[in-house]
Amino acid sequence: MIKGLYEAHLPVSNLSNSIDFYKKLGLEVAYENEKLAFLWIEKGSSWLGLWETDKVNTPYHPSLRHIAFKVDFADIKQAKEWLEQKGILVRTSFGFPSKKQPLVLPNNPQAHAAIYFDDPDGNSIELITPLRLDVEVNFEMMTLNDWLEGKKLSKNSL
Repeated sequence: MIKGLYEAHLPVSNLSNSIDFYKKLGLEVAYENEKLAFLWIEKGSSWLGLWETDKVNTPYHPSLRHIAFKVDFADIKQAKEWLEQKGILVRTSFGFPSKKQPLVLPNNPQAHAAIYFDDPDGNSIELITPLRLDVEVNFEMMTLNDWLEGKKLSKNSL
């Protein structure tokens, strides 16, 4: 029955500024009115709702004010440079500074590569791609560069 996630929503303080930010990420406006915009993530498959509100300062929690966009593996390797070219700063996440990202997340039995940044209102935005699925191997969070260099195979990392 369920085929995927069609929409997610974020609070924003200035709809026009937020639309400009998400358009820099390649999203396309699907619908807009005075206080709400929907932007296509993948046209016909998923979109992001942006709601202009004075409630934008709701304290951050991973269950609130967070969106993760799926990207291809080839793109995650270049994501930091791509974001910086657009004037978007990668933020420190899980103790790893921007220069150490993307990261590899040990969500056993899955592993994902991800990079983190904020939108103009401090909503947490993530670009993420699966590296492996359904493989039960324990390892510590690490940089994608370390993962690619095979450090995931070292005895200390498993």
